[in-house]
Amino acid sequence: MLILKFGGTSVGSPDALSRLITIVHDGEHREKARVVVVSALSGVTDELINLARTASRGEGGPAGSLAGGVCAIEERHLALSASFLTGEFRQAADAYIRAACAELRRTLDGVAILEELSLRILDHIMSFGERLSAFLIARVFIARGTPAEYLDSRLLVKTDDHYGAAHYLPRETYGYIRSYMKGHPSLQIAAGFIGSTMEGHTSTLGRGGSDLSAAIFGAALEAETVEIWTDVDGILTADPRLVKDAFRIDTISYEEAMELSHFGAKVLHPPTVKPALEKGIPILIRNTFNPSGGGTWITNAPAESPYPIRGISSMGNVTLIRLQGSGMVGVAGFSARLFGSLARRKISIILITQSSSEYSICFAVEPRDGPSAEAAISEEFDREIKAGSIDPPVAEPELAIIAVVGSRMKSTSGISGKVFHALGRNGINIIAIAQGSSELNISAVIARQDEAKALNAVHEAFFLSGVRSVNLFLIGTGLIGGTLLDQIAGHREILADEHKIRINLAGVANSRRMTFNPGGLDPKAVKSLLQESGKDGKLIPFDLTDFLDRMKTYNLPNTAFCDCSSGSDVAERYADILRASIPIVTPNKKANSGSLEYYHTLTSYSRDRGIPYLYETTVGAGLPVISTLRDLALSGDRVRRIEAVLSGTLSFIFNNFDGTKPFSELVLEAKAKGYTEPDPREDLNAMDAARKALILARECDMSLEFEAVAVEPILPAACFEAPGVEAFFQELKKSDDDFEKRRAAAAEEGKVLRYVAIIEEGSARLSLRAESPGSPFRSLVDSDNIVVITSDRYSGLPMVIKGPGAGAQVTAGGVFADIVRIARTLV
Repeated sequence: MLILKFGGTSVGSPDALSRLITIVHDGEHREKARVVVVSALSGVTDELINLARTASRGEGGPAGSLAGGVCAIEERHLALSASFLTGEFRQAADAYIRAACAELRRTLDGVAILEELSLRILDHIMSFGERLSAFLIARVFIARGTPAEYLDSRLLVKTDDHYGAAHYLPRETYGYIRSYMKGHPSLQIAAGFIGSTMEGHTSTLGRGGSDLSAAIFGAALEAETVEIWTDVDGILTADPRLVKDAFRIDTISYEEAMELSHFGAKVLHPPTVKPALEKGIPILIRNTFNPSGGGTWITNAPAESPYPIRGISSMGNVTLIRLQGSGMVGVAGFSARLFGSLARRKISIILITQSSSEYSICFAVEPRDGPSAEAAISEEFDREIKAGSIDPPVAEPELAIIAVVGSRMKSTSGISGKVFHALGRNGINIIAIAQGSSELNISAVIARQDEAKALNAVHEAFFLSGVRSVNLFLIGTGLIGGTLLDQIAGHREILADEHKIRINLAGVANSRRMTFNPGGLDPKAVKSLLQESGKDGKLIPFDLTDFLDRMKTYNLPNTAFCDCSSGSDVAERYADILRASIPIVTPNKKANSGSLEYYHTLTSYSRDRGIPYLYETTVGAGLPVISTLRDLALSGDRVRRIEAVLSGTLSFIFNNFDGTKPFSELVLEAKAKGYTEPDPREDLNAMDAARKALILARECDMSLEFEAVAVEPILPAACFEAPGVEAFFQELKKSDDDFEKRRAAAAEEGKVLRYVAIIEEGSARLSLRAESPGSPFRSLVDSDNIVVITSDRYSGLPMVIKGPGAGAQVTAGGVFADIVRIARTLV
């Protein structure tokens, strides 16, 4: 024997009703279905509640919105009748619909006259939804030749008088159902959600009432299975509206299902499980619109999950009430007084947690119960509050609860650590924590705005088989940023398939426009997209504050920010970004070569809070210079001296300055090859190399400001004073002889010229010097950079790091590597 229940979306349209009929008639159900419990058509219950409340305010009038609302409900049912019925079958259905709606009008008119709406009358008004749909669906089955009857559940399901959320009476209800079913062998189409008191007054079973109705029938008749047909494929690992990667759970225990549903899983509601649990009857959640989808079995002995947890649920709006004070410590009966005062006001408590010192206790309630809870506590503990032994209760609204549920948590270590790491890594503050002694559930209270972010972070940590995602926001699509986009486009499938790392491009901006898509932008197309006119509305004029605000407001899990711009305006906002718990990757030197105080602010905040701030490419492009210095320090080594060629432009010029070409011609060649800025003086002033030297000095714990870096000028002052690039080259030619004399003098001694940065003994300087045979600086080719590190361990033979220190591919590659590094920290 099977009991089937179909929700509002499963009966709310002709297509849905056709699917319901097909399911009941298929080979799996045709011979076994005994009772089909149905909800009201989707949206009807809410409309009935709205009409009742309108009437209670004396609004709507006989010819106003009340009449119009009832008429709309009537027309919707009549239209459904016309879609499936003809002749006498339709006449009978339509007559019932019109009579029921006439009764509904009279009831609403009475409420409007009295301007009073009791819970008992509201239950009676709400019952029309299920009664109408069940009668109509029964007529459709009869018209198709199926022996069926409409069952008004009020005759059989007996409840107490707690109207609005009545509790059914098992002994009386089961007796009525068994007795009735013996005399009614045909298929019963039962109205869900409703019952009646022993005095015969209509009552409703509260949230999820139709599911509970099905479970009650199943328990009374000791059914083989209770099937709940809805509009999703079963119970999912998380709410799919908030977590796009959520997937169906095949099997789950009653206890796990109750925990998930208690904390907001919408597919099932906690009371539903109880009758089936008591009788050991499995519940199967299935999708009316995907009958072959498998569904989720709720049983006493579910198959073991391959994951350490079964699912994650959340409640998106709760209020936390906190009570504390020395007058609570060691006082017997305190909790009884506290929760007794709440019970007297019929306040349901969602979660409780208490400090081990007994100094404080907090609990979560529905927002509507917050003021009443505060008043109840203040009244109960008025004497203690006035005496100062207990503080007045404090209510914190706008909070959410996330619950991690699974029976394997008891036998698997590290679950809590994984949960809290996922939340902390994303900057989600935990306000309160609760875990039952059964270890079936870990619950955390967080800010409401962080609900989706928390769910995604925890879901990824447990369910995506080691997959780590980064939601990337990028400013700067020039040479470096554009190349980075190309590299991401070309390599992200390999990263996802082979390394389980997903990079989702959520926002991109250049100096003029910006565009966003939390679901993901195409890195192949975004550069050209930013060049379009923006008439399609996808593009927004670039505004740095707006960009950063949007990045924070999206509140995506595992967000990372990448700055591929070259100015200081973005760099000046790094501290704000880190404070939002968003990691930063940048090749921009401006932040770390700015004030020493700002450098320390960024690096110390990153270190203390564990928020990655990665800037490997600020020195040496893709060369592992900064990471090497950090590793030396972490392993106890001490750097004594660094000598380095840090400018790819200057490296190219002096590597090729062998007397065959004048110095000015080499500079012109470097410009032609793209090694210099459009105005080569921006490279030849050595300021870029000086910034890199300063960063290295600071990485070696030297407290230097930029002004303290000694820079030997390469060019005469007249070159910098020239009004334009053409005039600059004319001035530079005048210096060719001086450069040649210096080169020739070095050559006579067997030496070559190199522009070298030297960092030692708390100082940094850059100068043009002659290198002897055997010097590692003579091995440079083209635009190579080189860093020679002398330390306590590398004293006799210094460590040498050499390679391309400039170029879009290697720099973007280094930035890309830092982004991947952030993904690895998510484990």
